[in-house]
Amino acid sequence: MSNTDQYDVASIRNDFPILGEKIHGKPLVYLDNAASSQHPAQVINAVKELYESGYSNIHRGVHQLSQDATKAYENGRSAVRGFINADCMHEVVFTSGTTESINLVAQSYARPRLQKGDEILITHMEHHSNIVPWQIVCEQTGAELKVVPISDRGELEMDRFAELLNERTALVSVTQVSNALGTVNPVAEIIEAAHALGVPVLVDGAQAVPHIPVDVQALDCDFYAFSGHKLYGPTGIGVLYGKEKLLNAMPPYQGGGDMILSVSFDGTTYNTLPYKFEAGTPNIAGVVGLGAAIEYVQKTGLGAIAAHEYGLLEYATSELKQIDGLRIIGEADHKAGLISFVLDQVHPHDIGTMLDAEGVAIRTGHHCAQPVMERYKIPATARASFGMYNTLQEIDVLVEAIHKTIGMFS
Repeated sequence: MSNTDQYDVASIRNDFPILGEKIHGKPLVYLDNAASSQHPAQVINAVKELYESGYSNIHRGVHQLSQDATKAYENGRSAVRGFINADCMHEVVFTSGTTESINLVAQSYARPRLQKGDEILITHMEHHSNIVPWQIVCEQTGAELKVVPISDRGELEMDRFAELLNERTALVSVTQVSNALGTVNPVAEIIEAAHALGVPVLVDGAQAVPHIPVDVQALDCDFYAFSGHKLYGPTGIGVLYGKEKLLNAMPPYQGGGDMILSVSFDGTTYNTLPYKFEAGTPNIAGVVGLGAAIEYVQKTGLGAIAAHEYGLLEYATSELKQIDGLRIIGEADHKAGLISFVLDQVHPHDIGTMLDAEGVAIRTGHHCAQPVMERYKIPATARASFGMYNTLQEIDVLVEAIHKTIGMFS
């Protein structure tokens, strides 16, 4: 495997308490990271410490606890800014997750600007959260949704993208890494082509930020969305990055406390960025936990994590291809650490149940990407997705469990 001299996976595993658990008497092999990753003790302790000794509501109180909690919250924002290389902290908006981030852009940026004849351009490999918000806003405005097709290998048909991108395109929204196929899309190329026509681009980075370095300024994307729970952080916390000029021009997504400067019955003055989009008491512990997760990932090094996971992907792909009756869905040249597959004569849900009996946790189903399943004419797949703490030995356990499953159903 790449990077073995520098990458101490045993030490990393020791930081994740849940990896010592047993499932049905077998050591846990957790290969469901694309759905939600596990949490290192550093994240768990950061949240625990906040609740035990430093919790209060933020931005409102003059007492010490409120001041301390506010500082911890804004430190989390600073961590995000540095992690994705945003230009400034007020380009970082906290949401409940990628889903809310995309909905915020759909309703606050796109809806006021769209009209009949405009087009939103997405791809066939998108997660439902990057499809449905655009369907809703198209219904509201009369705009049309256009879809870039994918090849049998699970790669975007970039010639069709070039044809579909035109003067009617009002916005492009694309995933950086497919959650169902593992495909790493050429988002820099997509952004450059869109910007040549003056079209803004939103990038769904939920599956990218845990695995590859992301620099929003280098990408020059207009919006970037991701979730904490796939980045070894808490659930219920996410990020929307937006260019300052765009966020300033957008109306608030929700109304309530903290997103205002003054309120009267005659009218309301909204708060400055980013608070204009953070109505109500936020997920304070989620932000603190996300900051701790980012610090942990940065200390480990995303480059080292990416190299480790690529080694896992190569090994798992090689081993799985040797299994008779197993077909990998999505064989793009550029993939992140994720493999979706099907077995002859065995439904993916049965695969998941059998593997669970061996202590192996994978995801089965349509992965909130039903159009992908329709594209390959299958009801579902089994999906093994890797994280920084997975090992070659765990892949061996996965392969052995698949062989047992085939034996049970043959």
